[in-house]
Amino acid sequence: MLIQCGAMPLTLAIIYVMASFRFSVDYLTVAVLQGVLAAGLTWKLALARWWRLIQLLFPLAVLTALALQLPSWLFGAAFLLLLGWYWSTFRTQVPYYPSGPAVWDAVRQLLPAGQAPRVIDIGSGLGGLVLYLARVRPDAQVMGIELAPLPFLYSWLRARLSGSAARFARGDYETLDFSRFDLVFAYLSPAAMPQLWRKARAEMCPGSMLVSYEFIVEERSPDRILHVTESEIPLYIWYF
Repeated sequence: MLIQCGAMPLTLAIIYVMASFRFSVDYLTVAVLQGVLAAGLTWKLALARWWRLIQLLFPLAVLTALALQLPSWLFGAAFLLLLGWYWSTFRTQVPYYPSGPAVWDAVRQLLPAGQAPRVIDIGSGLGGLVLYLARVRPDAQVMGIELAPLPFLYSWLRARLSGSAARFARGDYETLDFSRFDLVFAYLSPAAMPQLWRKARAEMCPGSMLVSYEFIVEERSPDRILHVTESEIPLYIWYF
């Protein structure tokens, strides 16, 4: 939004010059010009490439919404839905990343057979991994923690309605004590990995393991790398 606001004065100046020379200016011209300038600012600020497309299309999307004369409550509802789904992604820099059955089964195979392992999925999303492990390893204590309200509510309801022993908590994994768990599973984002590693190194007990799908820790090479999906996205494992 700040980039759009930053591009606006230049857009108005260009429109003023165009009008002075009697060029025809309509709302579509303004939206295209605003989008191009905002995308240029995004490029200049070296943001991710996908932000350029968003900035380019945002003014056109606003113009389209106005032309459709959509009811105002629809925008409020969409905002609340996205807020409930993503919550504080702007702070954590961890969007919704779902894993799949192949990853779940690979994690299952990492669990020791001779004991009741304690497992935590940090950022558990819709709860697929946690519910799967609770089903195939009924002796395990499996828990998921999720910050966003809607994914947490969905996974909690799935567990309750299915009678699963899986437990779900809503909150930030930073508040957890990793020493309580034998396996910590993470599918976060590159931005979150340095802090996750510092926490794991400080709290995890000997014999436990940190498992990260797709995203690596730069501070220490993984002890084991598994390729469990057709896309060949790796599963990184660190032993403590």
